[in-house]
Amino acid sequence: MTDLLRAIVLGVTEGATEFIPVSSTGHLILAGRLIGFAGPQAALFEIVIQLGAILAVVWNYRTVLSRWVHQAVVANEGTAAARQLFLGLAIAFAPAAIVGIAAHRWIIAHLFAPVTVGVALILGGAGILFVERFKPEPRVGEVTRIPRRVALAIGMVQLLSLIPGASRSGATIMGGLALGIARPQATEFSFLLAIPVMFAATGLAALEQLSAIRREDLWVFGVGFAAAFVSALLVIRWLLRFVAQHSFVGFAWYRIAIGLVTLVVLGLPGPALVAR
Repeated sequence: MTDLLRAIVLGVTEGATEFIPVSSTGHLILAGRLIGFAGPQAALFEIVIQLGAILAVVWNYRTVLSRWVHQAVVANEGTAAARQLFLGLAIAFAPAAIVGIAAHRWIIAHLFAPVTVGVALILGGAGILFVERFKPEPRVGEVTRIPRRVALAIGMVQLLSLIPGASRSGATIMGGLALGIARPQATEFSFLLAIPVMFAATGLAALEQLSAIRREDLWVFGVGFAAAFVSALLVIRWLLRFVAQHSFVGFAWYRIAIGLVTLVVLGLPGPALVAR
């Protein structure tokens, strides 16, 4: 497979799976193994395509983010709601930031293994089925009205996503549903929370991997970035429409199936698993 095709495949894989509850990490590990893409360049490439995916969120929400920032800074009728939203995002971001920085190297050394990813995918699927079955009636119907204690609880649930294969979006969306947030708003809050979380994670990884970049790889990275951006933007817009009328049960069964595939495929001889 050519470098160009690898870049497109992995870029689309990242963009298509980052914001749905199926674990982009698990899919990238599986795809990387299948196409023989591993090593330091693979880890650096993932940083680039993750940036493409998160910029898709910023682009999709550029208008409302601009309005919320303006409302938070300039006193008007929307100031309190905008400030509550940004405070909630900061509170939800804090647990992952603190634990992620403290445990980053330990996680890479001990948890980036095929069995971890496969088991996390399967258990995450079971968790989605449980939440969908027993979730309470929604009490919060606006993303700007999520209470601080609920935001903190979502942040604590998000810690599960530090386990490769668990899924950040899955943890935050399901956490929101379990805490009484309406499905569209839980999904939207997950998207918005991804902005500081993924920028922080990408920045931390870039500090460790940036020295590995080679000039001849720049065009490949650019193609992967563009593929991740476009596919993520399409998925974000599709998912916001999807959740208005559908549950996440289908994603749960998909996770369980791909988890089983991951355990089997990544158990075969192949390139070493790269910390992502």
